Amino acid sequence: MAKTTAKYELMYIIDLDIGEEQVAATVEKFKALTEANGTVDELEEIGKKKLAYLINDKPDGYYVLMKFTSGPEFPAEIDRVLKITDGVMRSLITVIEE
Repeated sequence: MAKTTAKYELMYIIDLDIGEEQVAATVEKFKALTEANGTVDELEEIGKKKLAYLINDKPDGYYVLMKFTSGPEFPAEIDRVLKITDGVMRSLITVIEE
């Protein structure tokens, strides 16, 4: 029997230049989107950190780590939304092996 849900980890970096309110709104947007399509198991706002390398000539970003459980089709959708959201510099979704 095929598993209908899996656990995933999403790490994304938000551009600090969009301002504190917009950073908070972006975190809330992805939390709400995930809750509508699965469950948020853990949400950790790591905060401002130095990037390993410059992204768009910027040395810092706001890191967010979210662990969630969802069906297999949702990660592709949240990845699509992350790519078209202003202020999201990078994102990575990985499957958490059980």
